[in-house]
Amino acid sequence: MEEIVGFSRAVRVGSFIAIGGTAPVDASGKTVGVGDVFAQTTHCFKIIKAALVQAGSGLEDIVRTRVILTDIDTWKEAIEARRKYCVDSRPVDTIMAVTSFVNPEWLVEIEVDAVVLE
Repeated sequence: MEEIVGFSRAVRVGSFIAIGGTAPVDASGKTVGVGDVFAQTTHCFKIIKAALVQAGSGLEDIVRTRVILTDIDTWKEAIEARRKYCVDSRPVDTIMAVTSFVNPEWLVEIEVDAVVLE
């Protein structure tokens, strides 16, 4: 999607890394875990982890997460999935709901900020 739409998954400026809204999409552009916010959140974090590694970082450097849901009542499932990836870094977190995403199959998007301590 990055090349098609014209954005970067992650941008590193010095020690700061910003990862934009990450949707539950596989390499072929198909939605992963249709109807399952836990599966979608898990997939988003797999994408985020790969982006952090590519930027010279890792999950331990996450300082902020933003979990954006289409149904705020699913926040517990999303946070349960998020916890697996953030247990060591314990970042600050924002959970919010929106009306919809570009693809109506998406139940969640995740944004992450990280700081690499060198």
